[in-house]
Amino acid sequence: MSPRQRDTALRESLLATAAQVLAEEGGPALSTRRLARELGVSTTAVYTYFGSVEQLRREVRLEGFRRLEETMDPPAQDPVAALAGAAAAFFRFGMAEPHLYRAMFVDRPLDDDRAGEACFLLLRKIFARAVETGRFPGVSAEQTEMGAAQLWSTQHGLATMVLSGALPEAAGRAALADLVVRLAIGYGDDPDQAARSVSGAMK
Repeated sequence: MSPRQRDTALRESLLATAAQVLAEEGGPALSTRRLARELGVSTTAVYTYFGSVEQLRREVRLEGFRRLEETMDPPAQDPVAALAGAAAAFFRFGMAEPHLYRAMFVDRPLDDDRAGEACFLLLRKIFARAVETGRFPGVSAEQTEMGAAQLWSTQHGLATMVLSGALPEAAGRAALADLVVRLAIGYGDDPDQAARSVSGAMK
């Protein structure tokens, strides 16, 4: 392994371990000594890569939202399928990265409330495309914010319930697909077309 690869691997290990501690024990449990002990490195490593524990907490969230944004940008031409694909990607991300997901959405630095804004704006952009292409007739440009917020809160709520053990994963996945169809129909999409778009995107 090259020095660059070792550096990347250590940075990723620090982020992953920090996310796990934040998710399981909360912010007060995270310290340079704790991370050094968990990974068998010196406390200097944390300061070398992140400067401080608070900066590490910010980087955990920012890295998580960067990864989430990448997965939420599906190539689908059909805007309703793209919405469904983005929602499904959000849900899958939460299931695949439970510690990181909790650190992103539950334990967060108080001065970093806009870390997830790019992901929400992406969802709003896809929703706006559904309006512009006539899939959501009669919806004003101003309503795209509300529509995106409805989907954002729905996917987050279901993912959080599954991760907390309050809902089986299969039930959460099925509920998300059903709710995306209902949202599309509610905004004026043809019911059969909405069902086909969502079914194809969420297989």
